[in-house]
Amino acid sequence: MTDPTFAAYRARIDTHLDRILAEESANIRRAAELLADQVAADRLIHVYGPGGHSNLAAQEVFFRAGGLMHIAAVLDEGTMLSNGALRSMAMERTPGYGRVVIEDRDLGPDDLLVLVNAYGINAALIDAALTARERDVTLVGISSRSHAEQTAPDHPARHPTGANLHDLVDVAIDCKVPVGDAVMEVPGASERIAAVSTFANAYVLNCLTLATVEALVARGVEPPVWRSGNAPGGDEANARFLARFRGRVRSL
Repeated sequence: MTDPTFAAYRARIDTHLDRILAEESANIRRAAELLADQVAADRLIHVYGPGGHSNLAAQEVFFRAGGLMHIAAVLDEGTMLSNGALRSMAMERTPGYGRVVIEDRDLGPDDLLVLVNAYGINAALIDAALTARERDVTLVGISSRSHAEQTAPDHPARHPTGANLHDLVDVAIDCKVPVGDAVMEVPGASERIAAVSTFANAYVLNCLTLATVEALVARGVEPPVWRSGNAPGGDEANARFLARFRGRVRSL
């Protein structure tokens, strides 16, 4: 028997992903062409999700079965929840922190950076975008336009400029996350329950991977893709490419 509460939450997620599919497919395809340019030129694709659970975005597509080997996750410890949740929130609100991260990566005009943060406003995120722009890095942003635009200019999480990620990138993909993220109401509970941002960001990122591979195959380029090490022949398949990326991808 289907549990009605779980079914209702599933329906909210399905509706959310359907809206992304209907409204953001063109932007995902546009971004995929930029990613395909990088892979075709054997250049890395950097992915950074500064802030709490947004860090999961970089992990979602890095060293992932069915994922591009050209993905280089920016796994900076400063905003990781594993180092303390309150510390993570403080660091993502610290002006200048995102600049340090991007400068440490030494990104430049030949690089592409995917920035992922559902809310699209925090100081570390905006500093990362501004620093990348100064360095002529190609930028793809995944964030919620409505969440950013409905957040007060003086909100403590905001960058001092009050900028929104979607205004700073070359291609913006709207993950549609509502203000507050959680979407379910439980009678008697004062707060909403059950977030959608991780589902939304993971869906966008994996669609982006799919579209990038399609774009490459259309150009006659078959990109190296990770196979699960737990699948038959996985280690052997991956070993063919390891020397090509070891030393170039910092977290590999």
